[in-house]
Formats: sequence, structure tokens, C-alpha cells
Amino acid sequence: MKKFEAVVFDMDGVIFDSERATMNCWLELAEKYGIENMEEPYLACTGTTDQRTREIMLEAYGDDFPYDVYAKEASKMYHEKYDGGRLPMKNGVHAILDFLKYEGKKIALASSTKRETVENQLRDAGILDYFDELVTGDMVSKSKPDPEIFLLACEKIGVKPEDAYAIEDSYNGIRSANAGGLRPIMVPDLLPSNEEMEELSETVLESLIDVVGYLRN
Repeated sequence: MKKFEAVVFDMDGVIFDSERATMNCWLELAEKYGIENMEEPYLACTGTTDQRTREIMLEAYGDDFPYDVYAKEASKMYHEKYDGGRLPMKNGVHAILDFLKYEGKKIALASSTKRETVENQLRDAGILDYFDELVTGDMVSKSKPDPEIFLLACEKIGVKPEDAYAIEDSYNGIRSANAGGLRPIMVPDLLPSNEEMEELSETVLESLIDVVGYLRN
């Protein structure tokens, strides 16, 4: 078994299949309003803050693009479809959480999403109690790729960064974990791994089930 004390998870795209769910809402919106090539700018927003997402969309579609109006509508659509425990979970979530609990490892979350949403989604999915600490976007001043969120998570669970694995799907998430001195494992979601990610990650694996196998050996 690998030597480590904790695992810090990202949430969107790692625990929940929420990146895809959100993208589908935006694509539905794009079709409704005749917005072309929505997928490309949406993918560029993966793992960034709301503010950066807004900037990317305005860069793609011009300053007069009514981003706030569309974001509100996409959010409403998302909540109508997925609230109340209907948000699909990624394969292997229960397997890895049960494995870590059984082995007595600390479990933390480092998500750019705001705390209220994080708590609601984890509670609705029945997995909130697995986590020793939640660090969310409204608790830090700098967002990923800055390492602040991962360093705060390690501090809260009392573990040195080098003794913690970070599981991420986004490029900025892997950059953040690596910069903080954690041991990043990339489990790609919407965006495939690339040369930079291979270099910054300890390993790149296909699913959380594979991560369990990796940590066991």
C-alpha cells in the first residue's frame, strides 16, 4: 500500500458528473438562442471561477454578450434537473470513500464551488459524513491554479501537503495541487490529459476505481 495520510478531492467532475451536466444545460441554451460553437468556450471554463468564466464567454462572444442572463437561465435549468440527489455521481465514489475510511485516512474536499452548494450536493448524495473537512471557493481569496485552497485543506486536517494525494479532473486543479506540494492524481473528465498534466501529476488514471487500485499497491 502507498504511504499517505489523506486524500483531498475536487468535487465537480471528480465526485459528481456535474461538469457534463452543466455543459448540457449550456448547450441546450445555445441551441435555443442560436449561439454557435458553445462547447469550446465552455470547456475553457472548466476548473475556473465564475468571474473567469464570465471573462472567457465575453472574450468568445463579445462585450455585449448577455452572459449574466444566460448564466441565470442555465443555473435554473440545472437546479430543476439535478437538485434533490439527482446529480449523477462518478463511477467509484463509494468505493474510494469506503476504502479511505476503512484505512483510517483523512478525507477533505477542495472545491471552487460555494459552501452552501457543496454541502447540499454532498448531503443529497448521502456522502457528506465521509468528509473530515470541506474547503470551498468562498473560504479562499485566490482560486485554482493558485495552491491556496489545497494548502488550507491540508492545514485543516492537520496533514503535510506531501502526505496527501489530490484527486482532480481539471488542468487548473492539477496545477494548483502540484504548486501546493500535494501528490496530484488526474482522473480526466471533459478534458483529456496532455503533456503538461502527465508531467505535473503523479499518475493519470481513468476512474476512481483505478485510484483505489493504485493506492492499494
